[in-house]
This record gives sequence, structure tokens and C-alpha cells, in this order.
Amino acid sequence: MNRKELLRMADTYGCPLYVYDTDVIINQYNKITKAFSKVKNVKINYATKALSNINILKVFNSLKSGLDTVSIQEVKLGLLAGFEPKDIIYTPNGVSLQEIEEVAKLGVQINIDNLSILELFGQKHPKIPVCIRINPHVMAGGNSKISVGHIDSKFGISIHQVPHIKRVVENTGMRINGIHMHTGSDILDIDTFIRATEILFEVARQFKNIDFIDFGSGFKVPYKKDDISTNIEELGEKLSRRFNEFCKNYGKDITLMFEPGKFLVSESGKFLAKVNVIKQTTSTVFAGVDSGSNHLIRPMFYNAYHHIENISNPKGRERFYSIVGYICETDTFGSNRRISEIAEEDILCFDNAGAYCYSMASNYNSRFKPAEVMIHKGKDYLIRKRETFEDILRNQEQVTI
Repeated sequence: MNRKELLRMADTYGCPLYVYDTDVIINQYNKITKAFSKVKNVKINYATKALSNINILKVFNSLKSGLDTVSIQEVKLGLLAGFEPKDIIYTPNGVSLQEIEEVAKLGVQINIDNLSILELFGQKHPKIPVCIRINPHVMAGGNSKISVGHIDSKFGISIHQVPHIKRVVENTGMRINGIHMHTGSDILDIDTFIRATEILFEVARQFKNIDFIDFGSGFKVPYKKDDISTNIEELGEKLSRRFNEFCKNYGKDITLMFEPGKFLVSESGKFLAKVNVIKQTTSTVFAGVDSGSNHLIRPMFYNAYHHIENISNPKGRERFYSIVGYICETDTFGSNRRISEIAEEDILCFDNAGAYCYSMASNYNSRFKPAEVMIHKGKDYLIRKRETFEDILRNQEQVTI
């Protein structure tokens, strides 16, 4: 998407606006499948939570992708988008047994991450095979908010509790058909990731009839010019060799799974916001836009970096600005960024807006959620209308006071 196209999108659909290019998604999907082409059985399950618009899910279904889901609502979205139940894995955290049972009725793969639910489910439904999520006690990504495989994480069953898992399996007669882990996001150290996979292989050896091992994801994408990212080719070479060796020793060709979200959709997305006001203080020049933490919370929540460009004046003299939102909070998108000179009503473009951006949006301050547009095969489609005041009131029941 070039600046001219993005400005046309802003003019056609208004701001704030999310725009997704499916060519980028398809290229990323092909990149990861190519990296693991030496493994006989590979399945990529797109992490729905990254970007859950049903039209994006349909794109992944057309690629023969599987789907990673974390709620019954995501499961139902996947089924509505055309996925077969067998191509959906459900990996919740902290949900009730009742929700897991409801999802199981839909025929999707169940993944359980705590001992008590595993035992209860096994007692009631011993004939339904389940995957177990292991916590490998490995810190990945270096950020405690996005690293979920360390010892203090709420996710997964500790590797030290594998004997308890085996006891539950023996007592209930249930079958474990998959082993899963997810260490977290922004993985750069391939050797650290490989070390975590060795832990998973060791666990898998203790179960005699598994069909797959799910290695999670968390692959880092570039956020800045010349930024480093996960070397997916190196990972593919090292892990493929090790996985094929494991299958040979295990005596069965099992499936290698991944569940990437950010890796597949982050770079496909642009977020467009219009400048409301330029405000000069004694120390800072603020550019206030028609958006805020209600639309793109990652910079405030994760301290995430999104490159910001003034696409209305790309060749203007560069100045330093702090880009802030219109929410009654400190919603700073970027501090002291060097950007081409900004004026009121200019359009700013935020990169890497495909993953965990719209999906984490809210109506805080009673603001409307933005519209979404998808560019597919050279044509743009409005895939989510901009909200209206009626949407704010839709589920509220007014009583006489």
C-alpha cells in the first residue's frame, strides 16, 4: 500500500481506519510453510485473537490454514468462516468446564492447560482425545507481559507436573493426542526456542499415541527500519531436522503445528488517523489525533513501537512530535518522534497495525470503534462499518428513574 492509496482510503472511508493487505498475509503464510517444507506433516493454525474479522479468517481458510482459538466465540467465528471442526484447536485459559464441554460438542480439538480441569474432563468424557498445554519454564521475548512460558506464568501445566498428568490419564482412561506449548512473543534467540522444544519432545515421549506437537509461535516481526526479527528460515532448518529425528525415534509421522498470529498479520495492517490539533507546550510539540488507546492500545499496554508517518506531507521538513490521542488518559502513541511537519487534518499512518490492534479496541470514553477495510486482489472492501451512537446504546436497557 503506497501513500496515495492510503490517502484515498482515508478519503473514501474516513478516519480513524484500519486497512489490511491480504497479499502480505499470504506472503507470510507461504514463508513459514516453505521454511518447514522438509517436514512431512505441517499445520499452521492462525491465532484468531490477533485479528478476528471474519473476512480475514476466510482468507486463512482459503489458504488451507488451521485455526487457533481461545474462546467459544472464536470457535464459532471459525466455523462460520468455513473452517472444518477438525481444523480448529481450542486453547483456553481459566475458563469453566462447562465452556470446554460446549466446545467439545462442536467437534474441535480440545487443549487443556490445568490439572483440575483435565481430571474433571477426563472423568466425564474419557473418549474425547485432548491436547495438553505444557509450561516449559522458559522465558522468551524478554518482556514479562508477552512471555507466557516462564515459571510464574498462569499458562500451562508445569513440566514438573507431568507425573500428575500421567496419573490422571491412567485413572480416567482418557487419551492424550497432542502436546502443546507457547513461550510468548518476540522470539529472537532460536537456540532458546529450540531448548524449549527439547523439553516438549521429552514430554511427548512419555505419551505413546500422540498425533501432533504444537510449538506455539511468538515469532518477532520488524517494527522499525533495519529492525531484527525471528529468522524463520534458520528455525525451519534446525527444528525440521530435530522434528524428523524425533518422529523416526517415536515410530510415527506426527504433525508439527504452529499457531502464529502476529507473524502472519502484523505487517499487513495500517492504521490511519487524522490530526485534530497541534499543541505547543514549553517543552513538547503534541500532535493530537482522532484516536487513542481505545483504538490502538499496544503502545500504552505493552510499550510497543509503531512507526508513524505523515502521509499527507511525506517530504516536509522533519520536526519532533509526541503523537497523542483524544482519550482522557495518557494515551501516547509515540514520544519525540521525528516526523515530517504536521498540520491539522493531516493523515498519520501507523505501521504494524494488523495484530492485536482492532481486536483489543474498546468503547472507552463512549467513543466509536473505527472501520476496517481489506485490500484483496487489488480491490478494497469495507469489512467492518464504523460504529454509530446506536451501537453504543444497543445492549443497554434504559429504566425510568
